Amino acid sequence: MAREPRGNRRDRDETPEFADRLVAINRVSKTVKGGKRFGFAALVVVGDQKGRVGFGKGKAKEVPEAIRKATESAKRGMIRVPLKDGRTLHHDIYGRHGAGKVTMRTATQGTGIIAGGPMRAVFEMLGVQDVVAKSLGSQNPYNMIRATLNGLQNENSPRSVAQRRGKKVADILPKRDDAPNSSSQVSEEA
Repeated sequence: MAREPRGNRRDRDETPEFADRLVAINRVSKTVKGGKRFGFAALVVVGDQKGRVGFGKGKAKEVPEAIRKATESAKRGMIRVPLKDGRTLHHDIYGRHGAGKVTMRTATQGTGIIAGGPMRAVFEMLGVQDVVAKSLGSQNPYNMIRATLNGLQNENSPRSVAQRRGKKVADILPKRDDAPNSSSQVSEEA
């Protein structure tokens, strides 16, 4: 029985298709004896739009190569984020990295993604449909993305909180009185 070469196994495992978003490209220069050498640095956010997201950066002499390196780096460092109903966050979150501070709030259905620049790219690649976010402090896209991911890593789902406390999910979530009291209806009829 013939075995597959080892290199093909990796191609088979990457069946989940990831979407990627280019956030920023910087042209950087290095001064050398003969003049300047230019290179490019790319910042890319990658996600499966079902709760996994990651970011990466890459440097190269040409833009496509920098983007490819950044995409590979982003795929290696992905995190999983629990989403409420697959569309929004479970609770309000505060994230921080360096001077970059971000606040992310859960939103009702139909709100959309109210976030700017790099944060919007993270939410779109994550698969969030409704969120209100605000960036405070640093406007550097690297710090904004790191602060956003820092906050998203700290998000807890009701399932994880219940498991940690040794309780049921129903005990953790607040009680809702969706149905009107049937006893008040009966007394009015009598």
